[in-house]
Amino acid sequence: MAKRSTLFIRIVEGKNLPIKDITGSSDPYCIVKIDNEAIIRTATIWKTLSPFWGEEYTVHLPPYFRTVSFYVLDEDSLSRDDVIGKVSITKEVLSAKPQGVDGWMNLTEIDPDEEVQGEIHLQISVLGDGDIPRKLCCQVLEARDLAKKDRNGASDPFVRVRYNGKTYESSVVKKSCYPRWNESFEFELDEALTDSLLSVEVWDWDLVSRNDFLGKVLFNINKLQSALQEEGWFRLGPDKSKHSEYEGTLGSLRLHLRLRDEVVLPSSHYKPLTELLSQSVGSQLNGNWPDFIMLIDETTTAESRQEVANNLVKLFLGQGLVKEFLDVLFKLELDKTTEPNTLFRSNSLASKSMESFLKVAGMQYLHRLLGPIINRIFEEKKYVELDPSKVELKEAGCAGLHRQQTESDVIQQSSSLLQSYLSELLTSILQSASYCPLLICQVFHQLYLRVQERFPDPEYRKVKFIAVTSFLCLRFISPAIMSPKLFHLREKHADARTSRTLLLLAKAVQTIGNMDTLACCSKEPWMVRLQPAIQQGITQLKDFITRLVNCHESEDLELQTRMSLQCGTMEKEGFLFLHRTKDKCMPMTSPFKKYYVTLSKDTLSYSRTLHSKKSSSISLPKIRAVEKVEEKCFGSANVMQIISSEDSGQQETLYLDCKSVNELNHWLSALRKACSHNTNTMSCFHPGIYKADRWSCCHQKEKSDPGCDKTRHGVTLQEWYDPLDPDLEAQLIYQHLSSVQHAMRDKYYRLREQQGIQEADSGRDQKKSDGVSQLFDILQDLHETHAAVEEEERSKNKNVFLELQT
Repeated sequence: MAKRSTLFIRIVEGKNLPIKDITGSSDPYCIVKIDNEAIIRTATIWKTLSPFWGEEYTVHLPPYFRTVSFYVLDEDSLSRDDVIGKVSITKEVLSAKPQGVDGWMNLTEIDPDEEVQGEIHLQISVLGDGDIPRKLCCQVLEARDLAKKDRNGASDPFVRVRYNGKTYESSVVKKSCYPRWNESFEFELDEALTDSLLSVEVWDWDLVSRNDFLGKVLFNINKLQSALQEEGWFRLGPDKSKHSEYEGTLGSLRLHLRLRDEVVLPSSHYKPLTELLSQSVGSQLNGNWPDFIMLIDETTTAESRQEVANNLVKLFLGQGLVKEFLDVLFKLELDKTTEPNTLFRSNSLASKSMESFLKVAGMQYLHRLLGPIINRIFEEKKYVELDPSKVELKEAGCAGLHRQQTESDVIQQSSSLLQSYLSELLTSILQSASYCPLLICQVFHQLYLRVQERFPDPEYRKVKFIAVTSFLCLRFISPAIMSPKLFHLREKHADARTSRTLLLLAKAVQTIGNMDTLACCSKEPWMVRLQPAIQQGITQLKDFITRLVNCHESEDLELQTRMSLQCGTMEKEGFLFLHRTKDKCMPMTSPFKKYYVTLSKDTLSYSRTLHSKKSSSISLPKIRAVEKVEEKCFGSANVMQIISSEDSGQQETLYLDCKSVNELNHWLSALRKACSHNTNTMSCFHPGIYKADRWSCCHQKEKSDPGCDKTRHGVTLQEWYDPLDPDLEAQLIYQHLSSVQHAMRDKYYRLREQQGIQEADSGRDQKKSDGVSQLFDILQDLHETHAAVEEEERSKNKNVFLELQT
């Protein structure tokens, strides 16, 4: 049984942000932190106080996380970035709203006394009995992951312990966020106090300025006396929250967050549900099976349709039945459609499922298809505009040495550029028929035939082509052109000039996909300049679709087999700077060298260039931990370490320096997921480096010291290349079907009445052959299993620990 939390994050936009630059504007971006660990950085939106990001992320978290925070900063090229404000949301708030938190949230000032993190290891006991006065003993052992308050990327922490008017202070540990004190403090226990508190505060010592607060823990001594002793790690909390005088004046963020807690049962519990779903789309269809899929289609709400479609597609991909599943949806959609012009234009389950299928199965294909033209547009940064009302001559620049371009010049030049881009793209699309994944070709072939059967008349001869382009062009290629970052084609969003070029190109592709030049030109007359190119593109696209839907008949399937979807294969690659430890100490100079790193199914390998022979590799089962490295170690906040065991039993560490926090977290996530089934993982590690005969993080001298911080295996980002997880998809489908079970039952009984089937006349054997009746029984069994697991978990946790923190 596996437990985890999944957080869906959509950072939409900001408004009314304060001015931070002398230009009268700001360059805002967001940093997302989970319990003070930065996991996401959005793109910077230049020169605006109302930025639009529109970025979406899915983060998998351990169930014990506490807070998600959004920090808005202003990027500066020459100085440190300015902090604008933040929004923090606790797990309790997210859990209380299963439908999600959606709306505008005011940014608040960042109070240093509230920006605390880390934990402290304490042993608190009551000593003495009988006639001897009892004493309260507080032993301060160590702390971990404290906030960095000094310019050197660390702190100089000490502990202040208070009880009943008396205060003791520990020694100061210099330059460490993982200090070890091992000091004890004793107080006379006052039996008369009815509400006595022990306060343990952590501070950063400063020679000149005021000491910085690092966090505190409060204990109720009356509760402690019954237990006599308590030892453990305690989370440091902030000081009392102060009312900010800037509240409401720092602007707002529009966010959409939704938390989903999952308890995934062993595979055997989901087998009946998986088998039932597989039978529902199998080739031997019982008369009731189409009704089964139809019930899911008609009872799924618009809000949950995209997620349900994604889960169903992934489940059927894992079962090798996605083509059959989509075919059932095609037939249901065609049966409901009377007007060909509206076919697959609504956000039905069929449309959403096909959209999800293309993203899961066709992302590599999309990158190969669009990568060159997208990179060309970003690199050229040409000014392109066809709409006369939007032409800006200042942006267009000069045509010659002293001659300003006219509006006609700009439009003529823009038309030529767009035709060049469109011609290159159409050539790429035509060539892509040879490397489009075979599974996608087969699905489009089935769609093409179904539409042809439904609308056989000559007047509808274009409909079968439009059915394919409605998915391929309108829901896949065009959205990727308009937002290349969201489809992982670029690391950053386009600027305003490039965005306009991409939008115009996407409009041209949509027009070709609709196969109707007149309709476009009537709405936007300025697009008429592209009409010859668009008309030629329609002819080329028809040829491409004809080749695509017949590719399964080709004799040479070797290339198709190579490009076909391989479920469960994870690959990530790119240039990184890395260093592998061999000696006892780190070198004084920069140890990093540039390598091309490749993560495959079984190994992590690297070489000096993309095509050169791999110089070294690490077997994934030998990896024991994948963690971040303290910024002070290498002067970079984006360094990670991979700790592995050699055949001799010795540990070896590989350090990787990434370009950004996003690249860092993508590699961390990919490696953690690839090693998720490793058995010899570490529970703690050193976030520093071993240099000058000691660890830089906790100052321990033994290189074999087990570690001063706990590992974070559970924090990962969801990526398009993630391997399929059939148990998780089955659990998510179970949750959805349970939520709509009553609606399905009502719809099912109405359908049976319409078909003249009386419940009283149907025996148990007939019910067993009915897929919907079987479904209700399976859902009930899974519900009872989850209830038993939750009850067992509650009984385990009951009275496990005495709550001392107030």
